[in-house]
Amino acid sequence: MLDSRLRPIIDPPLDALGARLARIGLTANQVTLAGGAVGIAAGVAIGYQHYLIGLALLLFSRLFDGLDGAIARATRQTDFGGYLDIVSDFAFYIAVPIGFGFAASANLPFALILVGSFTLTGISFLAYAVMAAKQGRETEAHGKKSFFYNSGLAEGTETITAFVLMCLMPQYFTIIAAIYSAMCVVTVFQRTLAAKADFS
Repeated sequence: MLDSRLRPIIDPPLDALGARLARIGLTANQVTLAGGAVGIAAGVAIGYQHYLIGLALLLFSRLFDGLDGAIARATRQTDFGGYLDIVSDFAFYIAVPIGFGFAASANLPFALILVGSFTLTGISFLAYAVMAAKQGRETEAHGKKSFFYNSGLAEGTETITAFVLMCLMPQYFTIIAAIYSAMCVVTVFQRTLAAKADFS
């Protein structure tokens, strides 16, 4: 919901830093893989109840996630890079709830529900992108991407906000997870209605 509004603010500094990193030889795919690894490490730290370490790691992971696209724009965007990016993103999205599930047994049912909701939103996101590609549709509302990005209530900005709140207030994980899972379900319905309108 907020991603497209934040793009004009965050893209210019990311693009400037990405261009500098490209000049010293870093590739977008290297940064993508590093971001995915750091994101998974955030989940591990959270699983051991090191919530502030997990918070720092997840923020670094998202910085890498922004920089990989900036480096690609400064050099060359590839379909494989787009593939790596989405796989890395969802590895991160799954790692954090799993971490909370390991951190406290009471968290486990809500962690599973959250992972399930991420699975549904991911499926709806990618299925819409496939149908949009078949029709040759494009959008740059979320920046120049390898495939079509369909907006919804629960996007990257909202996910990171929820994760930050979970790390700062782990005692409220179950409440935050339940609310955000509901937002993900609403997003799936939004995309389904959009798909019916666009692809029927």
